[in-house]
Amino acid sequence: MGGKTVTRADLAEAVYRKVGLSRTESAQIVEMVLQEVCDAVVRGETVKLSSFATFQVRNKNERIGRNPKTGEEVPILPRRVMTFKASNVLKNRILEAHKARARKEKKAG
Repeated sequence: MGGKTVTRADLAEAVYRKVGLSRTESAQIVEMVLQEVCDAVVRGETVKLSSFATFQVRNKNERIGRNPKTGEEVPILPRRVMTFKASNVLKNRILEAHKARARKEKKAG
């Protein structure tokens, strides 16, 4: 599973190659898009990128957790967490890529 990690620099390079802006402008665009997504999520807004995913902030209530080492019960304070939900389009692309890879490995093996 351990594939390559895509970084901001990789995204900026892809924008540079596909759009034809300078590398600096491409990096600035990537930063602006990521900043806008972050700002919206921090404000508590849902960010929905069609055919990709939805980012949303959820409130989690206080609950009792357990320290796995000692078994001691510990209260977990209420908090806000961000969730990422992949779209069905993205899920299907991942599934198809997995199936294609499995077929390729089966032929080679």
